[in-house]
Amino acid sequence: MANNYKNAKADLTTTNATTVYTTPAATTSIVKSILVSEDSGNADTITLTITDAAAAVFSLFKVKAVAANTTVELLTAPLIVEESEILKFTAATANRLHVVVSVLEIN
Repeated sequence: MANNYKNAKADLTTTNATTVYTTPAATTSIVKSILVSEDSGNADTITLTITDAAAAVFSLFKVKAVAANTTVELLTAPLIVEESEILKFTAATANRLHVVVSVLEIN
């Protein structure tokens, strides 16, 4: 069993759902942190979903507010993401939000 520490980053340049992290095959991931930073000087909102291996979509955060020029930690406890599950982020406005996901992959 190997432990690999990783991070995934995205600049949300559109208002489409953006895949930021997918758990690899034969792996379970423990998401330790999800940071969202607003860098344009305008408040915005973000939505986070998880898509399971059967393509069902579940909302984790729906229209979560991010104040201007601030960083928000979305998690208060670790999040388990199983094999082939996908974390997708959607910004209300393009070119305002950055996302950094810190993950421990166990395979």
